[in-house]
Amino acid sequence: MADPMNQSSQISSSQGLNDGHSASSKDSKFSVTDLVHWRDPKKSGVVFGVSLLLLLSLAAFSVISVVSYLLLALLCVTISFRIYKSVIQAVQKSNEGHPFKALMEKDVTVPPETFRKHVDVCLTHVNRALKQMSRLFLVEDLVDSLKLAVVMWLMTYVGAVFNGITILILADILLFSVPPIYEKNKTQIDHYIDIARTQVNNTIAKLQEKLPGSLKRCKAE
Repeated sequence: MADPMNQSSQISSSQGLNDGHSASSKDSKFSVTDLVHWRDPKKSGVVFGVSLLLLLSLAAFSVISVVSYLLLALLCVTISFRIYKSVIQAVQKSNEGHPFKALMEKDVTVPPETFRKHVDVCLTHVNRALKQMSRLFLVEDLVDSLKLAVVMWLMTYVGAVFNGITILILADILLFSVPPIYEKNKTQIDHYIDIARTQVNNTIAKLQEKLPGSLKRCKAE
């Protein structure tokens, strides 16, 4: 007959292993959403700081200079560490081998299945975008095409004030600042968004009512 104490200890140990496995899997599934919502302030702070520093560097220097400096800095760190470990091994007369041996033995190649999977996903998005562009520029729906025209007209003013790097810097700042603010004031923000959406939908409905009959029939088709 089995000992109840042994059974309970086995159950608790298996539960502990499951909890540890679930915790590790939870950590591995740290997504972009968690990153921009600052679930882990250290990770979010590092990513935000590095991305902002990179964009500011691109604003001050050329892409070639920034990439060259980054690779040069990385090489300086790895070469210095390699020389340091070689000197330490020579002084201590140890035989630890190459300091980056564990990293060198890792497989950094991209499996063909993974590559094909990402290519298929990208191809799906590209085809969807091409279909949408065809629908808008060939004026399948006059209202939607007019919306695009208004957005492009506004973007001409944005482009006259900001360049591409400045827009990316602002987008990076907004990406890491807006989600926490929205999460704290979700009710009030959703209320004002609903009001704005209602006003826009009413305006679009009034414009659609004033369209000529031929355009209405074309839209209905």
